[in-house]
Amino acid sequence: MLEKAEGIVLRTFSYGETNSILRLFTREAGKISVMARGAKKPKSRLAAVSQPFVYASFLYYKSTGMKTLNQGDTIDSFRIIRSDIVKTAYASYLLELLDKLTEEQEKNPYLFELLLQLLQRMNEDDDPEILVRIFEMKMTAQAGIKPELEHCTNCGSTKGTFSFSVKEAGFLCHRCIFLDEHRLDIHPKTVELLRTFFHLDISRFGSISLKQRTKDELRRVLEAYYDEYSGLYLKSKRFLEQMEKWE
Repeated sequence: MLEKAEGIVLRTFSYGETNSILRLFTREAGKISVMARGAKKPKSRLAAVSQPFVYASFLYYKSTGMKTLNQGDTIDSFRIIRSDIVKTAYASYLLELLDKLTEEQEKNPYLFELLLQLLQRMNEDDDPEILVRIFEMKMTAQAGIKPELEHCTNCGSTKGTFSFSVKEAGFLCHRCIFLDEHRLDIHPKTVELLRTFFHLDISRFGSISLKQRTKDELRRVLEAYYDEYSGLYLKSKRFLEQMEKWE
């Protein structure tokens, strides 16, 4: 049976000398893997859609075994991301994080739209570091590790000065900070941004510009939180860390 889906290529794997296996995240079917026969041949009609980041319309044969790609038509190759090593690194991290936190054929049109819109904005002029922080914050729900963002995790207060506690999985107000001596004391703007990023409708916000100090605080909070609760090891994340040291 021939199926059609719009998808983004998350990863590619070599299979033999001329074939590739594509891991796609699609709007219609969730994450699927398809065999692109002959995709590595120089003149293959499947070569253009067999690259990471490519957003395309795919026609594939659905079977009990491996699905087979029949046709692919590129919608957007995200050329600007590909030509910029920094954007490539951040985009690779988005794709790997999504890949690790989703199951095969788990339909999630919202998550597809989120990924697509973030890549589109990254391909334009938006700060890739901020886009990654938004994605990390939203993906805490997908990972089942959403922190408490609306009030103090201990007393429930919504007023006062807040710190972020990895140990308590959320915010602690100034009256309850004694519970975690390793809490992360962050600026009130960072507190508000963590909340905003989780609830944000990506299609409705304009370009965001943040001071480096604020970006550093967001990274410190989310990095510590994911390290503690996600159990993930991402190669793309290690490359990002090395890249940040170069800068």
